[in-house]
Amino acid sequence: MSGAQQRRDKTPSLDSHNQHHHFSAVEMTSTTPPPPPRSSVFLGVDVGTGSARAGLFDEGGRILGCASSPIQIWKDGDCVEQSSTDIWLAICTAVNTACSLANISGEEVTSLGFAATCSLVAVDYDGEPVTVSLSGDTRRNVIVWMDHRAVKQAERINSSKSPVLEYCGGAVSPEMQPPKLLWVKENLQESWSMAFRWMDLSDWLSYRATGDDTRSLCTTVCKWTYLGHAHMQQINEKELRDMEACGWDDDFWEEIGLGDLVDGHHSKIGRSVAFPGHSLGYGLTPDAAKELGLRAGTPVGTSLIDAHAGGVGVIESVPVADSESKEVDEEAICHRMVLVCGTSTCHMAISKTKLFIPGVWGPFWSAMVPQYWLTEGGQSATGALLDYIIENHVASPRLANRAASQSISIFELLNEILEWLKQEAGSPFLAALTSDIHVLPDFHGNRSPVADPKSKGMICGLTLDTSEKQLALLYLAIVQGIAYGTRHIVEHCNAHGHKIDTLLACGGLAKNRLFIQEHADIIGYPIVLPRENESVLLGAAILGAVASKKYSTLREAMKALNAAGQVVYPCKESKVRKYHDAKYRIFRELYEQQLSHRSVMKEALS
Repeated sequence: MSGAQQRRDKTPSLDSHNQHHHFSAVEMTSTTPPPPPRSSVFLGVDVGTGSARAGLFDEGGRILGCASSPIQIWKDGDCVEQSSTDIWLAICTAVNTACSLANISGEEVTSLGFAATCSLVAVDYDGEPVTVSLSGDTRRNVIVWMDHRAVKQAERINSSKSPVLEYCGGAVSPEMQPPKLLWVKENLQESWSMAFRWMDLSDWLSYRATGDDTRSLCTTVCKWTYLGHAHMQQINEKELRDMEACGWDDDFWEEIGLGDLVDGHHSKIGRSVAFPGHSLGYGLTPDAAKELGLRAGTPVGTSLIDAHAGGVGVIESVPVADSESKEVDEEAICHRMVLVCGTSTCHMAISKTKLFIPGVWGPFWSAMVPQYWLTEGGQSATGALLDYIIENHVASPRLANRAASQSISIFELLNEILEWLKQEAGSPFLAALTSDIHVLPDFHGNRSPVADPKSKGMICGLTLDTSEKQLALLYLAIVQGIAYGTRHIVEHCNAHGHKIDTLLACGGLAKNRLFIQEHADIIGYPIVLPRENESVLLGAAILGAVASKKYSTLREAMKALNAAGQVVYPCKESKVRKYHDAKYRIFRELYEQQLSHRSVMKEALS
């Protein structure tokens, strides 16, 4: 019997965990009313690029308290690294602080779920860090998702034309795990031989918490070329917690030079794979529980990538008027696309049938919502691009000081400046202020739909002006460029079989009213914002709620805990639409010009 099977057979029920909260008949008199049923408190943890966050939610999906703790990051050119030890300590700090702020004891937390960036973690046989850094720093055992060191390895893998590539838009990105693994093997031989487990960060978190090395269909399918649809016949089986990993394509790993990862029934990359939200091991180990300030045995659900957790936390956040029809129309959810807007933006849409879309990741079976195929578009730099442009502008320090003196964010101040500029210029509408500034936002390559990691950012219309006004205009042009990129992705997906007509947005950038309104106007669809801003944390918490058996399925939990907030509608004025259509045409031409320039220079250097 395998260790996973032993864990499955011996895992105590949730009732046994909670027995000490019940009064015995001996303690109660005939006049004493029974105690009220204990309400559930769902904990979600999200590890982003710069911080670890923890959020507590009640049975209505409302947030009770949240906290964050920064994590260290090392950047050296294309190499971006972190420490799993540092990340775990940040999580412990965030969880303890969130419980304190919510006035909730660790004993009251009924479940836990993790979400994280799709970064790559290396650990040895004892679970200790194995460096992935040329510096040799043993702390640096995480290759961050945005790391682009493996561009050449990705190109070589794509030249293999392996059938598995059909399920990731036709090509792997250097942000996926196979190219990064190949880079380590070719550049850090000692680390390669020392590594006992290679894990997606969110899988490592659930492993660190429970001791159970079961991987998530989300991470393995989306970032490791695992063929999740190999499990299609298992979806109706009663016990799905630990499933043998039957979706690895061994020929692919052999062909790209990583055949040693097939050894030991894929023990280094995942022998067991489960649907998101299935209960792991015995729940929290005593050691992890003590560090987190929680109860040992607390149910922990199989994890999700952070963007996918955002999808789970928001995709059923439809207005009440629409919620009645969704019960009878299983296709309704397929008309929605979730924008998870943070450092990068991910575009998540699902379908009942698999849709192969060039330059867009997927189709991924059950990688987000069980029994649906996931299509995943994305822009590698959105929030990161806005920060870069603002922080590197000469007017930035003055603007930051003004924002601080007014106790508002720098984005709120820029939005106010733009409204003032609109009035001063007598502009017919705010977006028209950028008629002379055009942006291709591919400052960190193009993830989709052209899937060109070599694409560069372009700004057309710069002057010698260094004022705050000019920074505000540049900021607006960047926001519009990002929105045109999303329009390109939506149109491309719909041209290949999707029927998207509604967007749902979450993440830090979704709190920026100008960012959302420009997206609605440029794409032409309404954008639904969730009632709770912390959708990624809610999605993570939902995983634990399902693991605790509070809900029988992920979809049931999503319907119970998702809720819609404001709906932002596109401007109906024809002049606004005409303006954005013109700018969108220029946006598309910028990339074509770049390809032409690239060709000219290649010929000149040949």
